[in-house]
Amino acid sequence: MAYQMPPQGYGMPPQGYPQQGYPPQGYQQMPPQGYQQMPPQGYPQQGYPPQQMMQPPPQQQQQGSWKDQLALPPRDERYRTEDVTATKGNEFEDYFLKRELLMGIFEKGFERPSPIQEESIPIALTGRDILARAKNGTGKTAAFTIPVLEKTDTSKNVIQAVLLVPTRELALQTSQVCKELGKHLNVQVMVTTGGTSLKDDIMRLHQPVHIVVATPGRLVDLASKGVAKLNQCTMLAMDEADKLLSPEFQPVIAQLIDFLPRNRQILLYSATFPVTVKSFKEKYLRKPFVINLMEELTLKGITQYYAFVEEKQKVHCLNTLFSKLQINQSIIFCNSVNRVELLAKKITELGYSCFYIHAKMMQSHRNRVFHDFRNGACRNLVSSDLFTRGIDIQSVNVVINFDFPKNSETYLHRVGRSGRFGHLGISVNLITYDDRFNLFRIEKELGTEIQQIPPTIDPAVYCR
Repeated sequence: MAYQMPPQGYGMPPQGYPQQGYPPQGYQQMPPQGYQQMPPQGYPQQGYPPQQMMQPPPQQQQQGSWKDQLALPPRDERYRTEDVTATKGNEFEDYFLKRELLMGIFEKGFERPSPIQEESIPIALTGRDILARAKNGTGKTAAFTIPVLEKTDTSKNVIQAVLLVPTRELALQTSQVCKELGKHLNVQVMVTTGGTSLKDDIMRLHQPVHIVVATPGRLVDLASKGVAKLNQCTMLAMDEADKLLSPEFQPVIAQLIDFLPRNRQILLYSATFPVTVKSFKEKYLRKPFVINLMEELTLKGITQYYAFVEEKQKVHCLNTLFSKLQINQSIIFCNSVNRVELLAKKITELGYSCFYIHAKMMQSHRNRVFHDFRNGACRNLVSSDLFTRGIDIQSVNVVINFDFPKNSETYLHRVGRSGRFGHLGISVNLITYDDRFNLFRIEKELGTEIQQIPPTIDPAVYCR
């Protein structure tokens, strides 16, 4: 077979070196990187190089490797109800999200989108307004943070999205979710709420910020001072929209929307949609895509009980519940700030670990309590209704209404603290003679059943 010359300049002997003796015998020169070995003339193309020399193309080698390198949390093997499992079978990869965002999603422990995420994410990515109604604890926060993170361009040093929430605690939680999901994206998230230093917020806004998580009053304050520039902010997501559109917030929301450009996209999420939401929709939303995943308002995984008691028996009854129930973590609700503190003192005297939280505490103390309770530093938390909206603590499996709420909306939001993300939980309502009509009315309005508490409760109802 005729000797084939190497390509020009390749493997040539240095000047003055005899042609035949180069390269020296036993010395094999490697082709430059990326150089593909050609078959000798007349050698069939398919069969060359021989099988054992073949290497898989680099693309195949890397396929799936980014997933293998993720630091995934341990799988949550607890039982889940169909509130989160009745999906269409979509995968997060189906939405063509940035790989860095997918990495954050999987490392957060999300495996597949929940029903609200399946309905929401693809529509939000198209830029259309959304009006979504879904139950508490079904993944609403990620349903809007994922599209917001996907559409954020980190090369632009401007505020591109605002996530509005009604309380400071929910703002901290939402920003945490945002940071965790976007940790590989280099996205800058800022939290700003009332009750914290305005000066610190102004200083922070002099640095790059892409997404702002805020309560309405503080953000309007910063925007009207010209510090928070919202003229290029094209996405506004509102969580717990029914509360944000209540009379106390509505004028502030209207002011805020005036700072946004005309081509903005608005995403509204809530568990209940009163008349205020409908009027807002007609005024501000353009042909919104309506999602309603609410046939019944209470969560499927929660079994609800009541116990008839006299006011003076309540603490004794609570003590009995503590000794009989298998509590991972519990939240106990009272109707006033004063009663929260008194009850927390009583529970501590009974020998149980207990924190308390209410609206009149200093913000730094509230943050500390919320953070520590969430990290499992304490089993029981006594709270006023400040804590009912959207707060997500997965290990809460028992909610006790020490004081029964006055309306069905508050009841729904309180009970939604247990059974988060389709897990099981129970709620126990201590009912006095004066509460009996309220109990009947709330049951009727929510179309749900609150059973009389049996002598023993099967742990399978709330501990699977």
